[in-house]
Amino acid sequence: MQRTYPEGVTSWVDVEQDDVEAATRFYGAVLGWRFHDATPPGAPVRYVIAQVDGQDAAGIGGPATPTGTAPTDPSWQTYVAVDDVEAALARIEAAGGTVTTGPTVAGEGGTWAAFTDQQGAGLRLWQARRRLGAQITNAPGTWNFSDLHTPDPAAARDLYARAFGWELSDLGFGTMIRVPGYGDHLAATVDPGIHERQDAVSAPPGFADAIGWVVTTAPDEPPHWHVTFAVADRDSTAALVEQHGGTVLGTDDSDWTRTVTVRDPQGALFTASQFTPPA
Repeated sequence: MQRTYPEGVTSWVDVEQDDVEAATRFYGAVLGWRFHDATPPGAPVRYVIAQVDGQDAAGIGGPATPTGTAPTDPSWQTYVAVDDVEAALARIEAAGGTVTTGPTVAGEGGTWAAFTDQQGAGLRLWQARRRLGAQITNAPGTWNFSDLHTPDPAAARDLYARAFGWELSDLGFGTMIRVPGYGDHLAATVDPGIHERQDAVSAPPGFADAIGWVVTTAPDEPPHWHVTFAVADRDSTAALVEQHGGTVLGTDDSDWTRTVTVRDPQGALFTASQFTPPA
């Protein structure tokens, strides 16, 4: 069974870098990814699908031949599943967002578009056709969460609620983004034990519906969406990052996770997170 994503659920992440081959070497070593090309030979651009255990996990794109010039934005991008990309863009504009790209047809895979919210954080939309989104998540080496870093969580709450029906829940230690009913969708499709598994570790109420978190930015931090990948061992991952040309920016330990934030060799930031629930 292929994993499907209801409207409003984050469904895919990818990154654009000048040297796609170098990016595959780095992420293959650090996260254990294997790759296959989604673009035909001879195309001016290259897009590869990263896989874990044979299932689609993320994407890397860029020119077919490195140009020596970094992309305008080398950051990891997050996509939200929508049923109708043009209708979603209309809601976003009505709520105060700004459309920056699209809609753009990506072959038979689907159609994408991009926008920024009022604070300038960029997010993308994905209306799927053949490519439904990530087929494996939360396992070591795969996408875990995408978090909104914003200076104005209240304004973000309004825009994203109007655009996607999101609910923001303050849990004390963090603000969780929920798509109501998403946990039930997972339970009925690819993850029948999700509710019982989360009950067993005393997960917060509504956690099965969670798709990300809201973080208030530091004074000099620009608004953005930040991607986190799950890993089996935070410290081993940090060592691999440095061995393969990345930079460790900092680590953090909480009651639930051990994380490291890094910059890859071509400038993209991400966090690697080891899940360490309370005993």
